[in-house]
Amino acid sequence: MKRDESIKLLNQAVSEEMTACNQYMYFHFQCDDQGYDLLAGIFKRYAIVEMIHVEKFAERILFLNGDVDMIPSHNVQKIHDLKDMLKLARKMEETTIEHYNEWAKICGQNNDAISKTLFEDILAEEEDHFDNYDTELGHLESYGEKYLALQTLERTKNIASGKSED
Repeated sequence: MKRDESIKLLNQAVSEEMTACNQYMYFHFQCDDQGYDLLAGIFKRYAIVEMIHVEKFAERILFLNGDVDMIPSHNVQKIHDLKDMLKLARKMEETTIEHYNEWAKICGQNNDAISKTLFEDILAEEEDHFDNYDTELGHLESYGEKYLALQTLERTKNIASGKSED
């Protein structure tokens, strides 16, 4: 097994996951501020999932006697338009899917079946994120302002029923 190569790839994954976590939390804050509670919830949930991915990759790096680099690959993009948020999120997931497919192959070729499997397992979750962002973008493109209005009604409904805004 080529531990150094696996550690390098796993750290690249940590970097991408850190970027996604930060970006999705930023989108969560922006959607929440604009009253889009349902989409804010999706971004928050996926940010948490990305944090869990960081943890899984970090645990593998440490097992391989490497050190975890906690540096995001990119800075947060300050996007306020919901359509642009969804486009970026979808593109980020698409890029991650491409990388993890490639990196799983490399780990397999280097006789590191555990790292290969880890990339494949997380890849399945990233594909689900891509699909959900693609679906939400499709809703927004199909229904436009009506879709956004439905998003804001969720907050009003919760406030009227006495539910917490969290």
